[in-house]
Amino acid sequence: MLIIFFLLLVSAYLVGSVTAAYFAVKLFRGTDIRKVGTGNVGSSNVASTTSWKLAIPVALFDMGKGMLMLWLSHLVGLTAWQQMAVGLMVIMGHNWSLYIGFNGGRGMITSLGIIAFVSPLLAVIVLVTVYAPAIKRQMALGVFVALVGLPALTWFGWSWIASSRFDADDRLAVTCGFAVMATVGIVKRLIGRRVKISQNTPIGELLLNRLLFDRDIRDRQAWINRVSAD
Repeated sequence: MLIIFFLLLVSAYLVGSVTAAYFAVKLFRGTDIRKVGTGNVGSSNVASTTSWKLAIPVALFDMGKGMLMLWLSHLVGLTAWQQMAVGLMVIMGHNWSLYIGFNGGRGMITSLGIIAFVSPLLAVIVLVTVYAPAIKRQMALGVFVALVGLPALTWFGWSWIASSRFDADDRLAVTCGFAVMATVGIVKRLIGRRVKISQNTPIGELLLNRLLFDRDIRDRQAWINRVSAD
């Protein structure tokens, strides 16, 4: 079983590394998505810089690869701890893709696929949390709230969000897995080099902007324009 677990970990990273946003935009538009819009290698940037017609299959692919690897882990009988580890490796592959120089996205849609496999109801709650602030163009803030609240919601709401795939004994494993998932998502926001437009931004303000808004400055339009201009 350890060999199977190891093989699934490696497979999860390789599958996660297939960043659909990068390859789709490169194939259909001939553009490097890292150099347009927000610069993020994800479906939201595909939507804002190309079209929803391209963004929807990208999002479905990213979500599907998370669900697929967790389903395979469940199918072969791995423990809940091992299943969550495999799911986290998919996210690591997406965020630090082997195929594009260990660059990548934020892993939010891939994480949603993992969450949906664990609990469809929890995935709906996360979606509402993420997209409600999007009305005021603050989806990144919604993502932060969802990430921070996910482990607590899982632990305290286990009795009504858990699916038949996991039982009461799995609560700690799933909660810890989601806590690591949230940490990876937050770290991915915080790391990265400064760009010219934020050179004069104090470090505290810069980190807060990255944490809450996933950008170095508060002005979203200026941030988008700076990527296109660089």
